[in-house]
Amino acid sequence: MIKTLILYFSNTGTTKRVAELMAQELGADLYRILAEQDYTAADLTWTNANCRANQEQNDEASRPAYSGSLPDLTSYDQVIIGHPIWWRIPPKIIRTVLEDLDLTGKKVASFATSGGSDYHEAQRAMEQWTGLRLPKGQILSSSASVKKWLSTI
Repeated sequence: MIKTLILYFSNTGTTKRVAELMAQELGADLYRILAEQDYTAADLTWTNANCRANQEQNDEASRPAYSGSLPDLTSYDQVIIGHPIWWRIPPKIIRTVLEDLDLTGKKVASFATSGGSDYHEAQRAMEQWTGLRLPKGQILSSSASVKKWLSTI
């Protein structure tokens, strides 16, 4: 049996819900990535060019800090990374986390939740940030979409 860890970042709870559905389906462990500084509603107001999320997403050097320590991946065969879509790509905190993880020898896949984006640019970002060719990621929202996607990875 493949031992799986689902790492996810969820500010509003949407990605958390999908990650929990996936963990239940796979019998996987969950790890929630928490921002060192929580994101407020004002931080995520995309119509404000100066909001925190806009500044982070538009800055190639941005690496928002996460809280706590990342899990030890030694005992896992597969790591699935879940995130919302912010400005067509994963939040930059995902990049910070990926730079601090050793994914050597792990099967890696990623998914997102979104109200209106596709996964095309997020896929490209995740492959760039991991340095890996990943299975096709997808926007997921329901138990049915989770089961269908899991059958493709």
